[in-house]
Amino acid sequence: MGIPRRKLADMAPGADSPLNFAITQQDQSTLALVQEAIRYKQTLLAFQPVMRADGAREPGFHEGLIRVLDPTGRVIPAAQFMDKIETTETGREIDVLALRHGLLTLKANPALRLSINMSARSIGYHPWTSTLNRFLRESPTIGERLILEITESSAMSVPELVIDFMKRLQSRGICFAMDDFGSGQLAIRHFREFLFDIVKIDGQFVRGIAANPDNQVLMRALLAVARHFDMLTVAENVETAQDAQMLTDMGVDLLQGYYFAAPTTRPPWLQDAKIRQG
Repeated sequence: MGIPRRKLADMAPGADSPLNFAITQQDQSTLALVQEAIRYKQTLLAFQPVMRADGAREPGFHEGLIRVLDPTGRVIPAAQFMDKIETTETGREIDVLALRHGLLTLKANPALRLSINMSARSIGYHPWTSTLNRFLRESPTIGERLILEITESSAMSVPELVIDFMKRLQSRGICFAMDDFGSGQLAIRHFREFLFDIVKIDGQFVRGIAANPDNQVLMRALLAVARHFDMLTVAENVETAQDAQMLTDMGVDLLQGYYFAAPTTRPPWLQDAKIRQG
């Protein structure tokens, strides 16, 4: 006997379907956990090295990635909530916490250079701005070791605002990286005006590049644009030795990905401090 028509309608992926209801309930539960974690400051950074491709085999800098913890101390996967909070107050609070963690890390480790992610929507957000200004007053040279990463899509949402923001902070020594470069949101006329210091080439062009002639052509085009504007280049999502070697041969400046190291909450400088203390 077939499934009754009414049951089929109930199972259809419409706005009121049981599946969509379950997904919505799960999303709301995840967002509630994120908001609770922010309220009680249950967040920290995981650090991933961005390696020099010049044969030195050492990091050019590290990226600090925000991690949000549930009540049991487990990490809530960013993919479950980041896109849902991008335009909300919660998104701005996440940016503030990421910045504060990053600046504290820089203050405690004078030899470290660190990049921190932010949304263009946090430009002008008072808690974010006041956090940055307070640390710059206390440690004026800290800005010279700070890199702010803004995704291509976020920068293109308010390009004039981003351009003005970058000019003001670059004069204080802060560098800017365009994340996900090449993901498809960029208008070239704005790219000429942005003057990012670094572009991080989207992983879709990097993964498997050694065996993908199409991505090799696209990578060379992206590198040519970056070089013309005198920007350092980072290849994201490098996962194999073959890809790392090809990217190095192509002239990429820095490489980042699991081939070198996964993000960790126990970076070398914390391990070294534990050894000295122990």
